[in-house]
Amino acid sequence: MDQLELEKSKAMIIVEIIEYVPDSVVIKTIIKKATGNINAISFDSGEKLEEKTSPFDTFIQIIDGKAEIIIDGTSKLLETGQSIIIPADASNSFKANNRFKMISTVIKSAYEEVN
Repeated sequence: MDQLELEKSKAMIIVEIIEYVPDSVVIKTIIKKATGNINAISFDSGEKLEEKTSPFDTFIQIIDGKAEIIIDGTSKLLETGQSIIIPADASNSFKANNRFKMISTVIKSAYEEVN
């Protein structure tokens, strides 16, 4: 089986598919396709992902803990159960003042506005 993705047609508890690792950010691929990807990511307290941009909107779901997300210089605090869309081409970074887990979803295909 391709280890880049989780096993298909198997039920899972989303918060349990990724563990916290001391002093680390861990990324586990759920689905990776040319048309987009879904990743589970865990952040230990004090860790961060440096500022970056993406040409696509990114949907973030916090599945455990509390996260600080900085979008175009504005800090947003999200906790378990909350979500946010990072707009395409917006600078963004993540900080773990406390440890947290999230799901990141990017859809690349047919990237035009749908009415």
